[in-house]
Amino acid sequence: MPTDNAAAWDRHSAAYQAGASLPTDVAHYGPDIANENELRLLGDLAGKRVLELGCGGAQCSIAFAKQGAVAIGVDFSSEQLAFARRLCDREGVRVDLHQSDLADLAFVRAESLDLVFSAYAFGYVEDLNRVFRQVHRVLKTNAPLVFSLPHPAYDLIDDDAEEPLLVRRSYFNRAPIDYEWNGIRFTDFHRTMADLYMGLVRAGFAIDVMLEPEPKSGGPRSMFWRETFRYLPRTLIVRARKQGI
Repeated sequence: MPTDNAAAWDRHSAAYQAGASLPTDVAHYGPDIANENELRLLGDLAGKRVLELGCGGAQCSIAFAKQGAVAIGVDFSSEQLAFARRLCDREGVRVDLHQSDLADLAFVRAESLDLVFSAYAFGYVEDLNRVFRQVHRVLKTNAPLVFSLPHPAYDLIDDDAEEPLLVRRSYFNRAPIDYEWNGIRFTDFHRTMADLYMGLVRAGFAIDVMLEPEPKSGGPRSMFWRETFRYLPRTLIVRARKQGI
């Protein structure tokens, strides 16, 4: 049975937020790679309605609100959202926060959003195609879904092993991946690049950007850093636009 990832994040939230130290002035896409200031995938957000799926502590949503967006955040973890509310108060911005499954978007009107964003949350979602269909419903035509998630190739290795580049798992094995983080059990859901592409196309999206960012060449490393980041892409970033009927 897959882990209850929401309950796992409730237990892990405090330690994660203390260690991650995520910025609230710019959207991030993943560990030790370029952020939105460099990648510029989202465009001008002033006056736009923006939904972040898997917002966690709402750092990206706060950055969107600071840029003049009407920011909405959804997460399945009550503890992450409690942290997000405190952080919004501290930063002096308003983010409309909701606790729900990432595909439960009944509270959002059809074709009412200018952008849907997600950073490193989709790996915890078992039925990602359902999320894609719901996102398609709530986005305006030609509006983008921009998301990052663990790169499918990175799932093949064990980055804590003595020989981390040894392939330990089939790329085509779609069984859930259970792992422990600070003694807390999580489950990731592996998908191939083709799975992601076909899921988006069948939901009515056209992909216009796909990035496999190299790690930053210098500067301080995050708590997530592994030497394997130099050899395999850790993060996949996709921008897909809703197509009209």
